[in-house]
Amino acid sequence: MTVVSSTTDPGATRRVDRPRKIRVMTFDDWMSLGGSLLSSLALVDIVYEHLLDGSGTVGFLVVWYLTFLTIYGIVVAMSNPRTLVVDRLVTSALYAAAGLVIFALGTTVVYTFAKGIHAVAHVNFFTKTMAGVSPTAPLNQGGIFHAIVGTFVEVGIAIAVSVPLGIGTAVYMAEVGGRFSRLVRTVVEAMTALPEILAGLFVYVTLIVEFGLPKSGIAASAAMSVTMVPIIARAAEVALRVVPGGLREASLALGASRWRTVRKVVLPSARAGLATATILGVARGVGETAVVLITSGASSFLTVNPVGSEMNSLPLYIFTSVKTGEPIAISRAFGAASVLLTIVLLLFVITRILAREKAVRR
Repeated sequence: MTVVSSTTDPGATRRVDRPRKIRVMTFDDWMSLGGSLLSSLALVDIVYEHLLDGSGTVGFLVVWYLTFLTIYGIVVAMSNPRTLVVDRLVTSALYAAAGLVIFALGTTVVYTFAKGIHAVAHVNFFTKTMAGVSPTAPLNQGGIFHAIVGTFVEVGIAIAVSVPLGIGTAVYMAEVGGRFSRLVRTVVEAMTALPEILAGLFVYVTLIVEFGLPKSGIAASAAMSVTMVPIIARAAEVALRVVPGGLREASLALGASRWRTVRKVVLPSARAGLATATILGVARGVGETAVVLITSGASSFLTVNPVGSEMNSLPLYIFTSVKTGEPIAISRAFGAASVLLTIVLLLFVITRILAREKAVRR
């Protein structure tokens, strides 16, 4: 509400109604929010904890949140229209959902690092292997060097196979098209939800049972590729379709062939999106446990050759260590989980940075 002077009578004033910005929080809005939080907390504490003799932190938080929404809606409705009341309630629900997700992720990360800090604090944890070391040995003996090397070898081979196949499939779906591309897109979308255990069983039956290959890193890499290719192909197709069509038309108008247009114009323009698709596929493959459990086999020594013998990896090392049930082995497992979690988080941070740079360039 704004007060301005009248044009006909200098001494008179008139009120001009102006629409209020819904997203702007005034002092009254903040007081209503804080008062609703405190009053709902006091009311739930009295009724839930004392009158009804309730117990449990989760139940208390759920009842408190529902009571807060009720009180907050009543308080806002006393001086605001229905549109603003609905907006405030929906905003509160969205903030609560986002806070719940952040809390779940934060507690997972903090708990993992807190449980694994005792193992990570030893230098030998990163430089030694578990060859000849008992699961009950102290933390200053043995390490996960063999699992780290195995993870990078298996993921490296999977990247060498998955990236060309995934990006090539994306180029076919986005640039070539045709009736067969619909079938390819349907298969790719279906495979993005494929459980990794099925990929591991497929590779196990094909390479190990039928062809007689031993459990090795190359078999694990093949199973990882089965799960990584559809992720890379789907994300890369989205990145290619975002490239403006005017660039393609300008290249074709200058006499370039379709393949030269894709190679010189489309792919460089979608470079950041293709890198993002690759990192997303790697993040999917680096944390696979079921595929390596079936195809690679666990080893306690360092193996660089992915073909000759069994090769360990971080997910498999975590699984086998926890399976022993020994407190020292479980501590090592949490240390390995901390390393694996750090790798995955770094990959997603790089993904966000590349996506942000792509948005800025547009």
